[in-house]
Amino acid sequence: MLKGTEGAYRRVMSSLEKVTILVLEDNSHMALILREIMRGFGLRDIREARDAATAFEIIKDNHIDIALVDQNLGDLDGTEFVQLIRNADDSPNPYIQIIMVTAHGDRKTVMESLRAGANEFMVKPVTPMDLYKKLVACIDKPRQFVRTSTYFGPDRRRRQDTTYRGPWRRKNDPPEGISDSGEQIGQGTRPTVIEG
Repeated sequence: MLKGTEGAYRRVMSSLEKVTILVLEDNSHMALILREIMRGFGLRDIREARDAATAFEIIKDNHIDIALVDQNLGDLDGTEFVQLIRNADDSPNPYIQIIMVTAHGDRKTVMESLRAGANEFMVKPVTPMDLYKKLVACIDKPRQFVRTSTYFGPDRRRRQDTTYRGPWRRKNDPPEGISDSGEQIGQGTRPTVIEG
């Protein structure tokens, strides 16, 4: 372990112990692999579903922090499931962190998943390090949510450039990028959902 990283490592590991995960994977072998990797990280509360309907019920009946969703499911695909969670009137938790897991890493599949509202994207075969990084990103650096007429989900922009001086495009952006309190946008806290 790198010098000076022990405290951060312990903090993340203790955070993982408190996280509840749902694995939506129709292949029991892959679900077992994901579950055992996460148990190695210290995760203890891992729920599993083999189909979207069961996963929806688990999310409805339990507090789930992060869902790992397989792209290719039998009844409906992972992208449709993400859209259902994000947009359905009876969605139990539209703000759940979702990591799409698939064997198809082509640009079209990645973009469809992100446009549906997935927080993160992973290509099989999954390595423990990649899964760890995605889980930590969801826990330590959750992105704020954005609502527009055609999209609801996490902000798809990865970087928050505090020195950005370009045009502000959201209808509720303050003029010149300065908030009512005089604080420059990007240096304070932002709202959870941005309407645009």
